[in-house]
Amino acid sequence: KKTSSTYEFNFDLKGIVQVPCNRCLDDLDQEIDSQNRLVVKLGKEYSEESDEVVIIPEDEGEINIAWFLYEFVALNIPIKHVHEPGKCNKTMSTKLRKHRAVSRDDEDDGGDIPDEETEFADEEEITENIDPRWEGLKGLNLE
Repeated sequence: KKTSSTYEFNFDLKGIVQVPCNRCLDDLDQEIDSQNRLVVKLGKEYSEESDEVVIIPEDEGEINIAWFLYEFVALNIPIKHVHEPGKCNKTMSTKLRKHRAVSRDDEDDGGDIPDEETEFADEEEITENIDPRWEGLKGLNLE
């Protein structure tokens, strides 16, 4: 839409972006569906008045919208992206579980993390293998 020296672009972005799962690191298809607006004005020099308004030099008369499209997509990807429960890579989840540091107070976030009985079944073995340098931390009261 053009009005004198102002151009308004409306973007309707729909598609799928592949991102790594935060739990198992396998690829995860994340749906993107957003409507964005970009207003381009002609002026003396380049400047960004706001997230939606950009001024470009009148003598150039053109703008590359690739970066704006990238930002529109990137800002619509959720911060936390995980597979639905039960869909994570079982092999990777098992390997990662061996290297996790977990306390009984940690909450289950609903994913492929085992319940407390499974997680702490070998508690005696865990306490025997504690590095003596870290043994003193057990006495700290963190509440």
